[in-house]
Amino acid sequence: MRDILEDIFSNEPLDPTESARRSLRAPRRKRFYERAEAGDSEPFAVLLDGRPVRTPARRPLAAPTRALGEALAAEWNAQGEHIDPATMPLTRLSNSIIDGVVDNPGPVADEIAKFLGSDLLFYRAGTPEGLVRQQAIHWDPVLSWARDVLGARFVLGEGVMFVEQPDGAIAAAGADIPSDPWRLGAVHTITTLTGSALLALALARDALETESAWAAAHVDEDWNMAQWGRDEIALARRAARFAEMQAAATVLALTG
Repeated sequence: MRDILEDIFSNEPLDPTESARRSLRAPRRKRFYERAEAGDSEPFAVLLDGRPVRTPARRPLAAPTRALGEALAAEWNAQGEHIDPATMPLTRLSNSIIDGVVDNPGPVADEIAKFLGSDLLFYRAGTPEGLVRQQAIHWDPVLSWARDVLGARFVLGEGVMFVEQPDGAIAAAGADIPSDPWRLGAVHTITTLTGSALLALALARDALETESAWAAAHVDEDWNMAQWGRDEIALARRAARFAEMQAAATVLALTG
């Protein structure tokens, strides 16, 4: 089992966009187990026919809560004749958190904090009116939440020219970055996928639903497709990324 799992899940990147791309071309191996289940004690290990699964770094694939352990086991039970990593985003994310975040959370938190200085939600279109309106509908409530709940007042700009944000706003929002490595890894994934740390923090606080955060991250893209037609290739890539988003949202929901 060790060689097979290392072959399938080796070198999983923390970057969820790259992870989604790799999942589309990941190797598939014949299923070698009958049943997956979560262990009985914390941390709740994933067991395949009673044998523990290990990450690419040879650590136990184990969750901090029973609910998350059972969700991981369900992902393994859902596999058919072959193990398809493209259908296992929760396992890939868990591998990344266990191997890449647990022992070294600082750089991950720092990367999220960097987004707070140039968040997607700060940069607004001046025209056309319809796009301006859609950005306001999807983005203004999140900025209001950051102001009222986190005490972070950010500055908006028009176009793509960099707008320097107040240190106090960045610090106030940055204080809400999770310290728990599982939630930190999930927030990092959402931040990277959406281009917005504020969307990720709002989702982690249950101030925003997953679908709403995803729609907010794609306002510009959806507007362009509404004007010029659907891009099926782009939509297929988005679907793969959304699976990563849902995995991260699952981690947040089951570790809260």
